[in-house]
Amino acid sequence: MGWYRRSKRVYETFRNVCSKLVTKNPSPASTPAVNSSCYCSFYNQYKTSGIFGSPSISAKFGNLSGLNQNQSSLLSGVTRRYFYVDRSQVYHFRPRGYYAYRRWFRDPRIVFLVVVVGSGAAITIYYGNLEVVPYTKRKHFVLLSRNMEKRIGEFQFNQMKNAFKGKILPALHPESIRVRLIAKDIIEALQRGLSHEHVWSEPSYAWEVDALFEQAEEEALKAFRKGLEETVPDKWKGDEGGLDDKWVKKSRKKAEKQGFKPATQHLEGLNWEVLVVDEPVVNAFCLPGGKIVVFTGLLRHFRTDPEIATVLGHEVGHAVARHSAEMLTKSMWLVLIELVLFQFITPDLVVAMSSLLLRLPFSRKMEIEADYIGLLLMASAGYDPRVAPKVYEKLGKVTGDSALRDYLSTHPSGKTRAQLLARAEVMEEALSIYRETIAGRGIEAFL
Repeated sequence: MGWYRRSKRVYETFRNVCSKLVTKNPSPASTPAVNSSCYCSFYNQYKTSGIFGSPSISAKFGNLSGLNQNQSSLLSGVTRRYFYVDRSQVYHFRPRGYYAYRRWFRDPRIVFLVVVVGSGAAITIYYGNLEVVPYTKRKHFVLLSRNMEKRIGEFQFNQMKNAFKGKILPALHPESIRVRLIAKDIIEALQRGLSHEHVWSEPSYAWEVDALFEQAEEEALKAFRKGLEETVPDKWKGDEGGLDDKWVKKSRKKAEKQGFKPATQHLEGLNWEVLVVDEPVVNAFCLPGGKIVVFTGLLRHFRTDPEIATVLGHEVGHAVARHSAEMLTKSMWLVLIELVLFQFITPDLVVAMSSLLLRLPFSRKMEIEADYIGLLLMASAGYDPRVAPKVYEKLGKVTGDSALRDYLSTHPSGKTRAQLLARAEVMEEALSIYRETIAGRGIEAFL
């Protein structure tokens, strides 16, 4: 046992010597462990649990004599750092960047809150931007604001004027005057059609004359349809490519039950302008904001005023229904869908299928909708709506119709448009408006 006592005495002597050395020169060993590579040396001068925000490290921890110059400057440059201290006096700093978001997604309560708030925001945006198209009463989602749509139309119109500088017919040119007068009639008819009440002017004819005129009008309509059916296949049912007026009937009935009001605020205060360009292009269009452009190539094929009124009424119908803004909104969603499908399917196949199944059918549907609105506008302006089917059939021959145009083009074939307008209920409504217009009574709020 003597050797054990001697060893214990030597060990106690060595421990006493070491304790005296530690008392004279404090060692950083007493510093609590810090869970960060940048802040590896802290002292026990600040031992409080919980989460704190420190405006200055040096103000909280005093003189950091155990750090070198680079580490001290690094700590002094940090103004706020959030951390907490556990029971083992270990400093845990809150993660930043990607790791912080990853912790959020691990918490089911945060995920549930994000889903609820995101869904509520999406529903609010969707229903807050739903609008009702005049006449057809179709609801559509338009994310583009009215002011932005107007600015886009004005910007494109200025670009058109710069691009066709030197080819724009002067204001006193006979063709410019003619197109401007027809457009004026269409715009005035639009203003009447967007009134909120049915207002009738004083009748200028007796009822007996009206009855005779109505009977003659019905006989003329029957003769017109009979003549058109001779050039149309008997098997046509009006549903090729989904083009028929069944959806119009459904949407109008639904709007009547629920009391939907058409959106017309985008047509208020427009500065309508007409531009005739000397180009052999068989085309015309109406930009958002009331900017109408007509090419002389169209005027060479359609010489009568009712024919030009048919085309202008159709183009103004696009502006009435906000088709440009609607197409931009749908293109945004289609692009997002395509980006997702690109991860699984060949990009060329995705683009082809989205165009064939989504973009083109919707574009053809908008063209039919513009035909309906334009037919009512030209009838209210005093132009015979029975001319419209012949115009579209002639337009199809000029531009080159094909059997696949009802499926592979943005516009339906001219023959399909002529057949649909002749058989749709909108023709009867247009003839009723036309009859009252030429009899001296103007119908309002027909859209």
